[in-house]
Amino acid sequence: MILKDFLAISGEPGLFKFIAQGKNAIIVEHLETGKRTSAFNSAKVSSLEDISIFTENEDLPLGEVFDRIFTKENGGLAIDAKTGVEELKEYFETIIPDYSKERVYLSDIKKVIQWYNILHKKNLLIKEEPETASESEEMPVAEKEKEKATEKKTEKKAEKKAEKKTKASPKPEKTS
Repeated sequence: MILKDFLAISGEPGLFKFIAQGKNAIIVEHLETGKRTSAFNSAKVSSLEDISIFTENEDLPLGEVFDRIFTKENGGLAIDAKTGVEELKEYFETIIPDYSKERVYLSDIKKVIQWYNILHKKNLLIKEEPETASESEEMPVAEKEKEKATEKKTEKKAEKKAEKKTKASPKPEKTS
């Protein structure tokens, strides 16, 4: 999942979308209410892209966790984050069987499920498309076309300058 512009602010409920960078703060928009506010430097702001879940082997990025939930639920909503403790733990274990039970707390599980449901309700869960080999081969062709276009533009500019110089030649003086 692409989570680059989505933020979690410590002490604030819900998720926020990054809008702009200010002088001493960032301007964010609450996803559920649409209300814009400033998050100052003193606030602990985390991009969802930078958050990961502890597992027994290596950390699992939050985007991949959301992919797994999306696959498990066939594109639907996850269970409610307010369900029972045991149900939440069982559900999370079906998604990530090897998550670290010592380092991932119930509050973390609730946040992940709540964030997934918020993004799903707003249709903001966008799958990350892996780059195919044909796309990577086409890139140099596009770059070559851009270079040709810029060369043509510079040639046209040079021609126009030459035309202006010939038109702007000094007029012969009249003698009376």
